Amino acid sequence: MAEGGLVVANNETIRSFLLSAATRCGGGGGGSLGAELRDLASYLSSQSSVPYRSLRAIWFAIPAAERPPLRRLFNGADFVFSSPKPREKSEELKERLKKLAEMAERREYAELVKDVAPKKEISEPFSSYKDQIGFGLHVVLMMFTGYLVGYAAFRALFNHSAVMNAAGGILGLVCGMLLETVLFIIRTSNRDLDSSNSNSRLKKHQ
Repeated sequence: MAEGGLVVANNETIRSFLLSAATRCGGGGGGSLGAELRDLASYLSSQSSVPYRSLRAIWFAIPAAERPPLRRLFNGADFVFSSPKPREKSEELKERLKKLAEMAERREYAELVKDVAPKKEISEPFSSYKDQIGFGLHVVLMMFTGYLVGYAAFRALFNHSAVMNAAGGILGLVCGMLLETVLFIIRTSNRDLDSSNSNSRLKKHQ
């Protein structure tokens, strides 16, 4: 029988009182208890703890001249405190904790093998000023060369027309930019391919 509220540990004084209440005769007399309270008193007498509300209900049902004082009834009694139910973690929190645990494991593994596994060389395009300046000069040179080639070609085709010569130069400049873009994409793809192949070889050796 689980009840909320204050709970008292059963002892000899309380058990004796409950047994006495359970054996009171019914019949509607002034000192009698109802069948429900007698059954409750009989049940609680065999329990290790007693709800205060139930004990008080039985105590009040007995005439004042026949019941023990509350001070004597609770003398030496201990209160029973139940531990709160642990709070359940939400699914989102569980997933987050799982990811954090996996990250911690990977970090510990990397720390463990850092002296054994070779360091990965990460080469990023334009990672230095030298690469940036070199690429810029290369683009300018390619555009200038494209302009000269287009200008010369249109000059030969259109009989020294200034407008067409300029148009040919601009067309050559655009072609030079497109060519440089294609070359840059090819170089970057090759670098990424070499990096992935190197990582695959490292994993096979580990």
